[in-house]
Amino acid sequence: MAEKTQIEWTDATWNPVTGCTKIGPGCDNCYAERFAERWRGIKDHPYEQGFDLKIWPHRLEQPKKWKKPRMIFVNSMSDLFHKKIDKSFISQVFNAMEDADHHVFQVLTKRSSIMRKFVNDRYGKTGAPAHIWLGVSVEDDAHKGRIEHLRGTNAKARFISFEPLLGPIDSVDLQGIHWAIVGGESGPRARPMEPEWATSLRDQCLEQGVEFFFKQWGGPRPKSGGRLLDGEEWNGFPWQIVPHDTMKALRRAA
Repeated sequence: MAEKTQIEWTDATWNPVTGCTKIGPGCDNCYAERFAERWRGIKDHPYEQGFDLKIWPHRLEQPKKWKKPRMIFVNSMSDLFHKKIDKSFISQVFNAMEDADHHVFQVLTKRSSIMRKFVNDRYGKTGAPAHIWLGVSVEDDAHKGRIEHLRGTNAKARFISFEPLLGPIDSVDLQGIHWAIVGGESGPRARPMEPEWATSLRDQCLEQGVEFFFKQWGGPRPKSGGRLLDGEEWNGFPWQIVPHDTMKALRRAA
């Protein structure tokens, strides 16, 4: 948990689960795994178990204790829809998010079909509450099918993280999507992102009316290449889907 974060598109992180396993090429150089494994075997450290999957029930109450509204990235160090996380615990996480509806929660997964089934079973025709944003990570054209799973998820707020962007995505249907984040990979083995991959997604977002956020070029460190795309920052944000009272509070805090 962190009340502050260096992730440009959110305000805080909350990890009721930590640890994960790889599911695609976007996971090859996972920053979360690299960080967690540094502490494996260090007694009483939160990552004593390294990047092995672990649930933290005592963290479920944390968002309610944060009185100031904020954008909260859920499970920055895991994937809430990992197949080994019991559905009853996922339900407790959603209960906690519902109870703290003065925040906006950003849930991001690569296990998009599991998310779709869970959310649709839980919320039926009403859809997930507007303050719970559901998103998928898409690293290349081969994994574009996750967007279809997201579009089939009954939610009022949907977003895509094209990070790390590892290849061109020349044609993508963004109907029903509210926000797109694009970024290159960072870390000691970072794979380069070609400029045309990022500009193509930007142009598709502009053409289809989707807010576009360019996070980084990447490199050895997240900020190595800066954030300018075609000479400017792109900080698109879907204010139109933020619940009204929360939106006012977030803008006052900005």
